[in-house]
Amino acid sequence: MNHRTRYTSVVDVMVLLHRPDGRVLLLRRAGNVYASGLLAPPGGHLENGETVVDGALREVSEEVGVGIARPDLEFCHLVHHRSPEGEARLGVVFTAQRWSGEPHNQEPDKCSALIWANPAQPPSDCVPYTAAVLHQFCAGALLSTHGWTTTTGGTA
Repeated sequence: MNHRTRYTSVVDVMVLLHRPDGRVLLLRRAGNVYASGLLAPPGGHLENGETVVDGALREVSEEVGVGIARPDLEFCHLVHHRSPEGEARLGVVFTAQRWSGEPHNQEPDKCSALIWANPAQPPSDCVPYTAAVLHQFCAGALLSTHGWTTTTGGTA
């Protein structure tokens, strides 16, 4: 008899604050955090009992101090990511073109700078996962994989 283990995954939520000039907000991660020194959008792990919408709104508020009305938060992408170490996670990406407050660094122990970047030309020092998400965002894709070996031997 074949007993399969139920699949579980970490869920990441990310918010692309998207200005009228087309730029999106990225944070330079700092301190004792994953990918310290690299750029990523506001976001983080979903907490137990939290919806993806609640998690996205919480993370953007905690990290850059802005409020987003629920109708202004739009789903834009789902990515199934696998890290080089083999850890799998789902990334739920939202975008917002309206928010209240001016984005600022609310977590100086975890972030050293806020940068508005062109998502079509992500800075070279983006977290690879972030660069892949920005590429898919610009392409208008709703679903992608990143870091998985494909059946043809490449990575997706």
